[in-house]
Amino acid sequence: VVCSGISGIMIVPKEDRKKIYRYPLQEGVLYAKKDYTQEKHDEIDTRNLYVLKLMQSFRSRELVKEQYAWRHNYYFLTEEGLQFLREYLGVPNEVVPNTHKKPERPAERRQERGDRGDRPPRRGGYDGPREGGYRDSYRTGEGRGFGRGADKMGQAPGDYAPQ
Repeated sequence: VVCSGISGIMIVPKEDRKKIYRYPLQEGVLYAKKDYTQEKHDEIDTRNLYVLKLMQSFRSRELVKEQYAWRHNYYFLTEEGLQFLREYLGVPNEVVPNTHKKPERPAERRQERGDRGDRPPRRGGYDGPREGGYRDSYRTGEGRGFGRGADKMGQAPGDYAPQ
């Protein structure tokens, strides 16, 4: 594969190209630090420059979507890119990247609302009203707070004299 860019043409060895192509097929995403002098890529045993240039080629052919943040390029495989990699590497359609797999759910069903198992009952919310607490008397004139409705609770103390 020949990658062309602003600086000219680069030939990527076939072994390195296959290593780079296998990674997004397995994971679905690939990142590379935007450092053209870095000897090795952080995840793949190849030069970082090869990864950057191959992904630049993929981006121009719309096989990946690129996101740049904090000196790192993040590449997300598109459906066209997935199909291209399957054909190039000769893998069956059953092989899907990890990002395309659904997470495994536990075998047991969620408990019905109200059956909380060994957890204590909630204070308020769906399980009924609260059992006591300072919030029950909020704004009811039982001597708590000076917020809205404080004028209903009575006047200021007799020795209070603001200046």
